[in-house]
Amino acid sequence: MGAILHFGADGWRARLDGDFNDDNVIRVADAAGEMWARRAPGALVYVGYDMRPGADHFARLAGKVLASHGLHVKVSDRYVPTPALSWTVAQDVRAVGGLMVTGSHSPNDYQGIKLRQADGGIGSDEIYEELERAIPSDPTAERGAIEACDYLTRYFDHLYTLVDTEAIAAAHLKVVYDPLYGSASRYFADLLRAMGVDVVEIHGVTDAETDETHPEPVEPWVDDCECEVLAQGAHAGLVNDGDGDRVGAVDERGHFVSAQKVLALVLAHLCINRGMTGRVVLNQSSSVVTRKTARMLGCKLNIKPVGFKYIYREMLKGDVLLGGGAAGGIGFASHMPERDGLLTNLMLCEAMATMGMTLGELVEKLEEACGHYYYARRDVRLDQEIIEMLRTILPGLNPPVIAGRVPASVSHMDGLRFEFADESWLLLRPSGTEPVVRVYAEAQSIEMRDELLEAGCAIARGDFG
Repeated sequence: MGAILHFGADGWRARLDGDFNDDNVIRVADAAGEMWARRAPGALVYVGYDMRPGADHFARLAGKVLASHGLHVKVSDRYVPTPALSWTVAQDVRAVGGLMVTGSHSPNDYQGIKLRQADGGIGSDEIYEELERAIPSDPTAERGAIEACDYLTRYFDHLYTLVDTEAIAAAHLKVVYDPLYGSASRYFADLLRAMGVDVVEIHGVTDAETDETHPEPVEPWVDDCECEVLAQGAHAGLVNDGDGDRVGAVDERGHFVSAQKVLALVLAHLCINRGMTGRVVLNQSSSVVTRKTARMLGCKLNIKPVGFKYIYREMLKGDVLLGGGAAGGIGFASHMPERDGLLTNLMLCEAMATMGMTLGELVEKLEEACGHYYYARRDVRLDQEIIEMLRTILPGLNPPVIAGRVPASVSHMDGLRFEFADESWLLLRPSGTEPVVRVYAEAQSIEMRDELLEAGCAIARGDFG
């Protein structure tokens, strides 16, 4: 009898020295193969994998299990970023879906499997619930034939067409690129060089430090990029997570630029410099800066619960320009209904080239319009029973005072969110994938932000006074 496998918002993950093993990969692939073969017998499925140890083996194994269901399976002939898989699936009318073996932004002792639907998107909760119910208790012995395929080249050729390469080349940009040992290593730096950008890549080759690096584009994991930007005198640092669907950045002064500000900068570029319009869809944990930017640009703003699956659903309705969440994933609806951290980086380069500004100068211009805000998140790790109890209590919780302040409004859309008269806010929400309560806060001073965070952490631990 195999372990109980649970799919979170973006797939299944487990420790490489634990449940992520051949048997469980076979079980997951078997359930996915049964689901896809039932929907579209004989259809095409693309399979990709990241740079983590054994990822290529797991991908080929999963591919052979999928093929045993009569599906035509193409497995990447090299490691690839997840956006490359998503875009390839979306572009091929023969494809019913895609399977990506990736640990994404998780620590390097983890590995995972993400699934993509026929449109390249993340899909719905119902799909993952169906998948979980279909996972067999034991691994099957059935295998089919797979085909090695290069779909990475087509994806990067397409990215090249999406930005003004002449403007980028004429700007003589210099950037530091940090893939955090992820699956955009080497590839994205080469794409930038083809556009005339002077690129210094760090953390692109596996070495002794790989295991100590958490491949998430936030501080402190971007510290090396901050130092290298200063050392190189670069215009910016561009950072992606382990599979290339999330972003972070560093300005020329070595200051971290959050994905929230990156989203606001890209949105302003699309609207002002490209003349584009459309709805902007943000998660409830989004920054005041991104919300203000959307409103100032005249974009209709939709706020959804945390998770890109909610943004995906809005993209399917049409008229969406851009969508993004606090975790760093930004999606361009005209590209595909999914996140693409590499395209986001290219748009930042195009914005710098078009405006003739460094990244820091773009941020200054943004803050002149929206004000200065300080954003942070803390994770409170608790026993699962306590988290479940908190999940039950939060919908009815409404403290009259938080950190000595009276909330102007309270929302129970996803967890518990307080907004205050000065536009500062606090959000608590139990994670759907980990035994933690995520606490977000934003304010116009670091001190007030941290006071709100402390108050939120106290509530998470059961202090409602």
